[in-house]
Amino acid sequence: MKSPDDELRTMAECEALAEKSYSDMYDARSPAGFYGEMKDCFIEAIGAAQRAGRPDEVKRLTMRLESCKLVYRKQFSGF
Repeated sequence: MKSPDDELRTMAECEALAEKSYSDMYDARSPAGFYGEMKDCFIEAIGAAQRAGRPDEVKRLTMRLESCKLVYRKQFSGF
């Protein structure tokens, strides 16, 4: 079992990967793969925040995921 500090490190790593995937969507011919990767990484980050006992981070990450999903639907839904 990971310690809360380990979970927070995992959360930060997954969040960084999610943000990179989000950024990479804009340069991709087919952004769907990056979109899926972004969602998976945010979900993992949210899970790590939950396991670390950080409801504030769960809320922040969940809101960021929803925002990214909304942007994807508006800007990339035709791909």
